[in-house]
Amino acid sequence: MPKRSAGLMMYRRTKGEVEVFLIHPGGPYWAKRGKGTWAIPKGEYDGTEDPFAAARREFQEETGFVAAEGEYLELGSVTQKSGKKVVAWAFEGDCDPADLVSNRCEVEWPPRSGRRITIPEVDEGRWFSVGETREYIRKDQEELLDKLLEAMADSGSR
Repeated sequence: MPKRSAGLMMYRRTKGEVEVFLIHPGGPYWAKRGKGTWAIPKGEYDGTEDPFAAARREFQEETGFVAAEGEYLELGSVTQKSGKKVVAWAFEGDCDPADLVSNRCEVEWPPRSGRRITIPEVDEGRWFSVGETREYIRKDQEELLDKLLEAMADSGSR
């Protein structure tokens, strides 16, 4: 069975434009990688955990921000290149990326060295315009942006 992740896409409206908050993975492997590596805050969950609860938990663990209470837009799911299925919701919110505080995890670095280092799971968060989001988000998550824009248009909130 493929791995499953759940995540939240936070968006805001600034001067009539939609912006999306994305995160950049931490650690030396991702350090010099930019476009196409940013993502929504998300994480794996098992079959016993409610996916929406997992998405809220992961959002807080990876950013230090508490997800807003209120209306969420269901974005459905996408399948990443690895085969992992990601289910996501969007909510309108705001944050200062400078206040991001990520949880830490342990990884083997360099690969196959047997040496373990502790890294932040996320090293940066940033607001992107819709056009910039298309450049920076992982291509296998770009469909979530399309689903957000469609859901906003359907609800008349764009």
